[in-house]
Amino acid sequence: MTPSRTLGSARVGAPRSRMSLLARILGLADLQRSRARLATLDDHILNDIGLTRDDAEAEARRPLWDPPVGWRR
Repeated sequence: MTPSRTLGSARVGAPRSRMSLLARILGLADLQRSRARLATLDDHILNDIGLTRDDAEAEARRPLWDPPVGWRR
């Protein structure tokens, strides 16, 4: 058995399912940060990306376990 090496925060040589779980956890953490930052944007920036203040606040309030529809398999 060969020892596994680390590459960033993922282990090279680790089982695929473990790396997949790590990728999902990191993705959800990134989603949470993005939603929190979305709620802090100015109204003119929200308007530039086609969102209202209400849209941004509603997205920021969504629970962590409720990812965007495109992420679900």
